[in-house]
Amino acid sequence: MKTVKPEEMLNGTEPEASLQALCAAYPQQWQKIRQDLASMVAAGHPEQIQPYLQSLKMRQQHAAVLDPGGRKQLTSLLAVEYRMACLAVRQHYVAVASGIKSGKVRFNLLNGMLAQRLLFREGLERKPVSMLWFRLLWPLVWQKRMLMPLVQPEGIYCFYSRELIDELARLIAQRPCLEIAAGDGTLTRFLRDRGVDVTATDDYSWEHAVRYPDWVSRMDAREALGNCRPEVVICSWPPAANTFERQVFRTRSVGMYILIASRHQHAAGNWKEYGEQTFFECAEEKRLSRLVLPPELAPAVYVFRRKL
Repeated sequence: MKTVKPEEMLNGTEPEASLQALCAAYPQQWQKIRQDLASMVAAGHPEQIQPYLQSLKMRQQHAAVLDPGGRKQLTSLLAVEYRMACLAVRQHYVAVASGIKSGKVRFNLLNGMLAQRLLFREGLERKPVSMLWFRLLWPLVWQKRMLMPLVQPEGIYCFYSRELIDELARLIAQRPCLEIAAGDGTLTRFLRDRGVDVTATDDYSWEHAVRYPDWVSRMDAREALGNCRPEVVICSWPPAANTFERQVFRTRSVGMYILIASRHQHAAGNWKEYGEQTFFECAEEKRLSRLVLPPELAPAVYVFRRKL
């Protein structure tokens, strides 16, 4: 069996760096991660998951800072642990939302046809969803709980309604906007079609799952914020306990940050940073939250506005 180096699993040279592949390559690390997460869930303390992921990320960063040369292998292994934990949390969240925890997931012909017509333009290329048609057709999809387990491995964590895109375009208005952690750039593509001046960026760290188009600029959040100096920043389903969102609150040009995520705080976003930052006021825009699909995900749109 081929031995895969940690850096190959994480930098895109090993394209199948899924949770299953990582677990197979690093069983000892996975056993520890699995036990840690299982104990939190079994004890009924999901609020501990965010700090746990944050601690894994901090360990990785400290190892790199303390000895950037000699501890490269350790840093890579810690990065593997963090990646496995993030993927496991996302998988658990999708399982809770879908009710599907194991086995192969397939739509039958009718359900597959309805979902395809409703949500996708061609293949897995998402389209802005009409809320009218969604309300009419979604109740007819009796296998709706299978949707997210089918598309999540492709880096799709939600769908955007046409009405949501219209509302976001009005909210952003004529201000320059930056999307961070843009993934395949779907949200930026929709906003550009509404005339929004928006730039999509991503550090390409999820190449194992996401197909990045050429027009999604390869930049991490710090570099993107420094280069673009946006007035508005938008992010959809950032990884739980990530470290890049803090840069948004530290960028002077930013007056508004729009976060599309979930009411389940362990599923996405850096909730520790949201609570500790003092420059912005945050409120859920419930009207917009209802326009993120599907509703089974308990989606939410949060808007951070800079204090005067």
